[in-house]
Amino acid sequence: MRVSRLYVAMPLASGKIIELDEDNEHYVRTVLRLKKDNAIILFNGEGGEYACSVAEVTRKTVLIAVEQWLDRSVESPLTITLGLGISRGDRMDLSVQKAVELGANHITPLVTERCQVQFKGEKKPQRLLHWQKIVQHAAEQSGRTVLPGLPEIQQLQDWLEHQQGLKLFLDPYAQQALNELRPETPHVTLLTGPEGGFSDHERELAKAAGFIPVRLGARILRTETASLAALAAVQLCWGDFGGGPSK
Repeated sequence: MRVSRLYVAMPLASGKIIELDEDNEHYVRTVLRLKKDNAIILFNGEGGEYACSVAEVTRKTVLIAVEQWLDRSVESPLTITLGLGISRGDRMDLSVQKAVELGANHITPLVTERCQVQFKGEKKPQRLLHWQKIVQHAAEQSGRTVLPGLPEIQQLQDWLEHQQGLKLFLDPYAQQALNELRPETPHVTLLTGPEGGFSDHERELAKAAGFIPVRLGARILRTETASLAALAAVQLCWGDFGGGPSK
């Protein structure tokens, strides 16, 4: 029987008894329906994970006994930074979720000229928290022990100025293919656009910042397809898709 994994934003150490926060408490009690002495795995996103057991379940609290530290990692040798043009609704949610599963280390939501999502009032921090929860749950599901970063929503131009590694942006009209390139260091930065793609001005900004336009085949891909296809492609070319897990 598969043991459930849970991310907790707190220090962990063998021999400690910890109390889960309200969200995790509800999940363990109501969704997983775990009872005293049931096994569970906890991780805090800093590497490795802990074999644990349920110490107590009541209507008001769930206590977990932290037991053995497990030195386990499924991280790719390739560091991937993803600049993700914000798309609408489920498309963005899917892109964030699958980017975590495919090994992205940093995911930044980007406001672009053709972004169709408007952030008013409290909507911006609420949407950011929503995406961060998606990152957390995708890391739990996919077995990752290092939590990918998803920082504040940024303007495209501000983000472009601070990127490193082999810098690529997806452009269906580009002449260069991905397999014609090779990173000098194990770090790739990918930039993908929203619905409607990038404007001509944004393409020029990206090129001026050192980004290379690349195409993924002859077909034009939807925004949520393009980012996932690119992540899979760079993992196959330079990451861990050609081999097994590191441990």
